[in-house]
Amino acid sequence: MITDPLMDLTVALIRQLPPEPAHRLTVELIARFGFFLPPAPKDDPRLAVRALGLDFPNPVGLAAGFDKNARAFRGMLKLGLGHVECGTVTPRPQPGNPRPRLYRLSEDRGMINRMGFDNQGMAWIAERLARRRTRRKGIVGINIGANKDSADRIADYRAAFARLSPLADYVAVNVSSPNTPGLRLLQQRDELRALLESLVEMRGPARVPLLLKIAPDLEAPQLDDIAEVALASGIEGLIVTNTTLARPATLKSRYAAESGGLSGKPLLEPSTRILAEMRRRVGSKLVLVGVGGIASGEDAYRKIRAGATLVQLYTALVYQGAGLVTRLKRELLGCLARDGYASVADAVGADVKS
Repeated sequence: MITDPLMDLTVALIRQLPPEPAHRLTVELIARFGFFLPPAPKDDPRLAVRALGLDFPNPVGLAAGFDKNARAFRGMLKLGLGHVECGTVTPRPQPGNPRPRLYRLSEDRGMINRMGFDNQGMAWIAERLARRRTRRKGIVGINIGANKDSADRIADYRAAFARLSPLADYVAVNVSSPNTPGLRLLQQRDELRALLESLVEMRGPARVPLLLKIAPDLEAPQLDDIAEVALASGIEGLIVTNTTLARPATLKSRYAAESGGLSGKPLLEPSTRILAEMRRRVGSKLVLVGVGGIASGEDAYRKIRAGATLVQLYTALVYQGAGLVTRLKRELLGCLARDGYASVADAVGADVKS
């Protein structure tokens, strides 16, 4: 059994490493020794969420980018997360962009990455996920993308969806990473319509839930187009948002000028604003997943009141460690009680008029 003091010491030692080696080592340790982690306390029923045809024990999930190759999801679920999203996964393996490509902005409680969909490819990851079939515990989503050198990106999404969707509880379509040149063009109306209609057509009777992950760097007309296409396509939800290319003037870190996507605390405000804007456009017709800058129960609650049924985090775990998950859920319960809500579902979209 791995005790809390031992876990805290391990996290402290890992933080002394550069960001990417620290991440690789963390995933390796969780993949190999996650079985020995103590199970998280059972969730309060007020945190339970029914969404996407699935029963989530709580709304707090792990965003894509941490467990790219579906190696550590079992251990991460044991920490008390309500779901884990693996990936981004591409049809063919790819190494990603040249190193260094990951930076801690410690003073800003943020990170910048330009990883570039580094992953071992859908065949390898499908093999790992197939082992889950006989002991399927917890909700695991798969985030899919296109290879950087692909001549037909929609064909890439179709290939990844065909291979991985039977093994996932939901599939997230990533067209919003800033680190694959030209990928965000798939958020444009005609391209997005072609992509989503193609994937929805492939689902068949199984109807695995489909979600679209969008960028925070969008203007009102682009949000209008995405909302219209998403509503018409037959997908179930939107993940709002990916990392941002913006660089707020408030950033203090010496790495602030590095290229790539910015995540963490500096993303909280802009991503929550986009979340509320999408809630106004789609109402309750689509499930919204709020991502970006969540580091406390109050942050998660803001996302929920802005329209999110589910939330995801990643960067805050780098700074606060695994204990954040239990603490965040406890704080979220406090927010619900303070405002007189009996459940998470009662608070969804409270601050937004459709």
